[in-house]
Amino acid sequence: MRNDELAAAQAYVRLLEATRAALSDPDDAPLYIPLLAAPIEEADGALRRAGLSGNESRFFGLVRTLHPRMSGSGR
Repeated sequence: MRNDELAAAQAYVRLLEATRAALSDPDDAPLYIPLLAAPIEEADGALRRAGLSGNESRFFGLVRTLHPRMSGSGR
């Protein structure tokens, strides 16, 4: 995995974790959703720099390599 691909996968994982935290309590979600703008920008930029925009299968393969528990297999 190249450094730019690793950065994109890590940015996505951070975005996913931030989103889960922001939405964990539906009552507080409206307060925290605006805080997701920075992680979204980071992930979008990292995807573009790595040339992964529009190449979801390659990108999610990299994410699974980085975090196998995100494979969607439920294991």
